Amino acid sequence: MNKFAKIALLSAAVFALPVTSALAVDEHYVADEAVVGGYDVVAYHTVGKPTKGSADFKATYQGATWHFASAENQAKFQADPAKYAPAYGGWCSAGASKGKKVPTKPELWAIVDGQLYLNSSDAAHNKLFLGNTEAVIRKGEANWKTIFATSREDLLKQ
Repeated sequence: MNKFAKIALLSAAVFALPVTSALAVDEHYVADEAVVGGYDVVAYHTVGKPTKGSADFKATYQGATWHFASAENQAKFQADPAKYAPAYGGWCSAGASKGKKVPTKPELWAIVDGQLYLNSSDAAHNKLFLGNTEAVIRKGEANWKTIFATSREDLLKQ
C-alpha cells in the first residue's frame, strides 16, 4: 500500500469520528447554512469541478447539512458519506498542516487518492498544497487529530 493510500485510510478513520455534543458542528465543518458553503462534494468527484448544491437535495451527516446538485449525488453521498466528505472538515488543507482552521474557497481543490482537499488561497493551494502535497497531507493528518475538536478562535490564539 503506497503512502497516499495509507494517508487516505487514516484520513477516513479520523474523519469518521463521531461529532460529540461538546463539539459544535460549525467548528468541525466549514459551514454557514451547509457544509462547504453549500457546494456539492460529490460533484468534485463526478464532474471534476465545484458545483453549487441545492437545498432541494440535502443530507445530514455527523450533525451537519450537506447540499447536492442532484438527487443522484445526494444518494451517492448518503450511501458512503466518508468517501465524499472533504478532509479536515472542509477547512484548508494547508492551514491544517500548520495547525489552523482556515475557511476555504470552493474553486481551490484537489482529489488525492480519492480524498477531496480544499484550500483557502492561491498561495495555500498552488505553492503549499500542490508544491508539497505529501508533506501537507502528512502534517495535516497529524495536526487534525488535535485541532478537529478545537475552536477556530482558540487555534488563532495559539
